[in-house]
This record gives sequence, structure tokens and C-alpha cells, in this order.
Amino acid sequence: MIRSLSIAGLCIWAAFSLSLCASDTAVAGERVFKGPVEARVLDVLDGDTFVAEAHVWPDQFVRVNVRIRGIDTPEMKARCDVERVAARRAREVLAQLLEPGTVAISNIGSAKYYGRVLADVITPDGELLADILVAEGLARPYQGGHRAGWCG
Repeated sequence: MIRSLSIAGLCIWAAFSLSLCASDTAVAGERVFKGPVEARVLDVLDGDTFVAEAHVWPDQFVRVNVRIRGIDTPEMKARCDVERVAARRAREVLAQLLEPGTVAISNIGSAKYYGRVLADVITPDGELLADILVAEGLARPYQGGHRAGWCG
């Protein structure tokens, strides 16, 4: 009887562990949740970060700052007027793109600073938000490391 309980327990543990592994993946060596997760946009902080309420389980929501994976935009607290103007423009356009209110976030990992998550963000039209911002000239591709300045 004890042996059958321990085998059953081992099977349950193995199934649970496999389900966790199936939902996680690696992006550039970091542990991420594959998703997608539906998220309602609450506020736009700058050109590459917004506040969202992610629907993680039935009737369970998490409020989180989401940094868009793969891009860098000008900083709101910039050292020069050119970057400040570009930062405001990037934030305005991001707010317009997110205006419908709900996006899907995927490949969700922890961002390096400020308690944010880093994620791919997919618009209701199925487009990657990062690609749109780069195509509009409001963001640069960025995969970590040293960032190029915006002040010229």
C-alpha cells in the first residue's frame, strides 16, 4: 500500500514538473513564461514601457510594468532636448497603438531593472509592437548591453 502511494506521489510530482517545463522556455538564456497572456493596458510610462493588468488565471489579475522586448526608445529624463522631444513622441505613439486596451504578452521574463517584466507584445491585429515602433523610427533594435545615445 505504501509503495503504491509513493509511486502515485512520484507520478503526480513528475506530471506537475513537466507541466511547468512545458510552459517555460528560454529566450537568450533567460527563463521565461511562453504565454501568451491577455493584458489590459492601464497606462503608458514611456516609449517602451507600460502598466498592464495581466489575466493570469480565471478571476486572477496581476498589475505589472511591461517593458517591450527587443527595442530601446529615447528616455523621458533625457540629457538633451532632441531626446526629450523624441521620448514624448514615442510615448504618444505607443499610447495610440495601445489605445484599444488589450494586448497579448508572450515570452515573459524578468527585466533587469525596476521590477518590470520583459515581454513580446502583440497587438490585437497580431503584429509585434516592437516591429511597429522600429519601423516608425521611434525605437531602435536592442538586445541588451550598452545602448547608443539619442543626443547625437
